[in-house]
Amino acid sequence: MELHDVLGSDSMGSYQTILLCRLCLIFIFTAFEFFLDLFSIPVYPSCSRLNTNESRNDFQHEKEFSNFSQHRPAHQRMQTPSSGLNGSIPLGTLNGSHLMDVKCDEHHVIAYGQTMFMTGLLLCSIVGGIISDRYGRKGLLLGSVTIQAVLGLMLAFIPHAIFYLLTRLLTGMTCCGIMITSFSLVVEWSAPKHRVWPPAILSLAFSIGMMVFAGIAFITSDWQQLHLATSVPQLVCLIFYWYIPESPRWLLANANLDNVKELLKKAAKVNGISEVDIDSFLVENNYKERNGIQHNIPANASSAFMNFSSGIIILRLFVMSYISFVIALTYYGVSFNIGSFGVNIFLAQFFSGLVETPQIVVPCLLERFGRRWVTCITLLLTGCLCLLSLLVSTFIDMPFLIMALALLGKLCVQTSCFVSTLYNIELFPTVIRQKCIGFVGLWYRIGSMLTGLVAPNGSISLSFMISFGIMPLLGAVLCLFLPETKFSALPDTVQDCQRQLGLLSCYRRKNSTDSNERNTDLALTCNEDIRNIDLALTCNEDIRNTGLDLTCSEDTELKNCCKLE
Repeated sequence: MELHDVLGSDSMGSYQTILLCRLCLIFIFTAFEFFLDLFSIPVYPSCSRLNTNESRNDFQHEKEFSNFSQHRPAHQRMQTPSSGLNGSIPLGTLNGSHLMDVKCDEHHVIAYGQTMFMTGLLLCSIVGGIISDRYGRKGLLLGSVTIQAVLGLMLAFIPHAIFYLLTRLLTGMTCCGIMITSFSLVVEWSAPKHRVWPPAILSLAFSIGMMVFAGIAFITSDWQQLHLATSVPQLVCLIFYWYIPESPRWLLANANLDNVKELLKKAAKVNGISEVDIDSFLVENNYKERNGIQHNIPANASSAFMNFSSGIIILRLFVMSYISFVIALTYYGVSFNIGSFGVNIFLAQFFSGLVETPQIVVPCLLERFGRRWVTCITLLLTGCLCLLSLLVSTFIDMPFLIMALALLGKLCVQTSCFVSTLYNIELFPTVIRQKCIGFVGLWYRIGSMLTGLVAPNGSISLSFMISFGIMPLLGAVLCLFLPETKFSALPDTVQDCQRQLGLLSCYRRKNSTDSNERNTDLALTCNEDIRNIDLALTCNEDIRNTGLDLTCSEDTELKNCCKLE
């Protein structure tokens, strides 16, 4: 009996739905933190006004690159931030006929906020998976959301450049902790039939957060309002997060059967499912544990890393790490290239989230075609669209067509990112799942940080654009070496991974079918032989019994004859 049999495999229960709604709320707030640097620097309070003539010259110079300030309210107008992780952000204010610019004394320091945020994501990718596997998904998740909310509130009242960089580093770590635990937690609570929908809904919540944050940034007028508007709702909602349950698979892997029983009974009560199967499931798992059938998380670090010596784990780590690296490099590279079109910064933020909402239909494709082929096709389309946009921008002067191709490419690469996130959870066993996800996420963060070096000024060279088109094509080929995990149970051990079908799945399935047929024929033959032997034994017994009856009859007749004489 499997865990999803106890939870109910026919539908997404109310217990899992409530969990998903709470995680969606967290993802909406997390989207604020990802794009906070874009709107924080222009409202940084430590600024000095330039003289009018210098302001006019600077404004005329910046006007050539951006026109978004005309859509901003008069007291909040500013110029578009230059793309890139470390790019400086010119500021401007336009109020009626009086033209003024504002220059931040420390803006060259806080401009590194995005770099510090990416560094935090990178650091947590290294240690976050280890912490999650060691202490559980819930502990890391609750700690991350609490620290994230408190840091945002503190930042509203401490507008200091060094403190800002420190909080961005810590916030990056909390965001990564939220990401790697939320996806795993909701998938580990889901049945295989409905496993594709929770990650899609979480991605949709993140896109909604991007659009909501564009409105928040538009209506806030200063530093304190912006950070209070993003941190106070998180503090208010903390009470809802404390009821998020731990992963039952993680508890089973750690042989914590008492807590598993309590959680499963609570879920069964909310879902209206009978609790009879829970005791049977726990008895079965307790039997497996006592007889060494179920492998727990190793007690020491040396035995823990023995799981990584398996060739199948190494292959999957290599393929998924490369795909994540390519996705990050292409996604952020295309995003930086979009910034060169000079659109309104608030509309750009809104449409950046809107263009990712069609991901909600991806689960339908996954249920029809599987994870492997959808990943291959989206990576293939990403590479082709990057190369096509390069050709169009080189030979045809059609900015709207280039923008359309860029947004379509962003949708494809974001779809690949969503599928790979689900794929990571299904490919790696429970005992080392978070470590593997953290390692793959490490390469994603490296790719995102390298984009700042590739396009430091928002301009991508010809050679890198060609790389953005070729690297996803190679990733599509490498996907063929991964197994298809559609409707399959989550692997708990390395041995479960070895039983998953890979590149030659059709051939193996055919051989397995032929072997099953041969075994069936052999079993039938054995059954016939057994029946024949039983029949022969029965006949022999009947014969012996018949002979015994005849002997008894003869003895009786002799005795009767003696009596007559």
